[in-house]
Order: sequence, then structure tokens, then C-alpha cells
Amino acid sequence: MAVLADFGTSWTKILDTESGERRIEKTKDLASFKADLATGHNTNNRARRTVNELIALGNGSMQQVDNKEYTVLDVGSRDVKYVKFVRGKVAEMNWSAKCGALTGFTLELILNYFSVDLARIKPGKGTMGITCGVLGMEQLFEAIASGQSIEAALADFTRGLATNAYQFIGRPRRFYLSGGMCENPLFLKSFPPGVEVLPLGRFVLVEGLRCEYELER
Repeated sequence: MAVLADFGTSWTKILDTESGERRIEKTKDLASFKADLATGHNTNNRARRTVNELIALGNGSMQQVDNKEYTVLDVGSRDVKYVKFVRGKVAEMNWSAKCGALTGFTLELILNYFSVDLARIKPGKGTMGITCGVLGMEQLFEAIASGQSIEAALADFTRGLATNAYQFIGRPRRFYLSGGMCENPLFLKSFPPGVEVLPLGRFVLVEGLRCEYELER
């Protein structure tokens, strides 16, 4: 039995290997929580052993993707990262807290502030030139102040985030998505036309931890 955890900046994904229970908790509420095996930005001193996030992402995606050549992108609260496979082997991986700085956190913050229904917002017609979530906020509020509707400004803002992430991974025609953005319908629809985005959910890195755990047994 083991408790596996992906300690993200905002949210922690937890898996109990004995019961199979999965749950998601706010990271700030888990000050005393300890895992047996963990990954994530807030893992420090919270687990018996830790695994690099890119390794967890790659291993976890392989458990869910029946393909030997693909790219998987993880958009977190604090950063973006990806792993590219060619012929079943890792060909490229990268991580950035600059071009994707606070991407997920900023969007979540804005959505809570405006209390909008993402499912009812159409993809943006324009694209905000966003280099990171924080800098993009200035453009968002400036657009609203200039008369653009909240929904239209938010759509352009989200499209800017998606475009930035897409360029970061090399603009493939098809890729898999990991993380909380899998549950954001506007983000999923904000990539360039013709691009196929396949959501894997929020537990990809945890499934990567499960692989490590099985190897230890």
C-alpha cells in the first residue's frame, strides 16, 4: 500500500494504491499531509521519495496513450511542460515557468472573479499576445476598460494562453493535454483550427508515480 501525490501549486492530486481512491485537495490545506511517493512543485519534505515532474508526465502518459509517437502537454497553475515521444522513446522534453508563468492560476483567478460560465463562451476571434498569465491580466482588464465585453476579452485572453502553450510545444497537429485545463472547455476550443487536442485528465503525473511504485515492489 502507498499514497501517491502530485503536489501542484494550487491543487494536489492523491491516489491510494490500496483502495484505488483518487481525490483532489487544495495544496494549501495539506500542510501536515505526507505521501510515500510524490512529484510536483510543492513536494519538498512531503514524501519519502520524489520523482521529477517530466519523468512522471512521460511515464503517466504512456499508460493512457496507445501511440508510439506523440506529444503530451501539461498546463499547471505555475508552469507548462511537455514530453515528446518518437518511436516509443523520449525525443524531447522541456519545462518553463517563464512563457507559461502562472498560466493556470491566473485563469482560475480571473474566472472566479468574474463568475462566468465557460461552456457558454465562444472561442476568441482575436488573440492577446500573452507571454505569461500575469502580464496577460493587464491586457485583459485594459480590453474590458476599452469597452470589450467580459466574455469576449476572456475568450481572447484564453486564446492567447493556448497559442503561447501551443507554440512552446512545437505546434504539432495533434497532442495530448494533461492537468486542470482538461476541464476548461474554452481553453480546449482556443487552439488553432484543425489542431486535435486530446485531454487525459488531471491524474497523469500520479499515474506516472504509480509506474515508479510498481517498479519498487
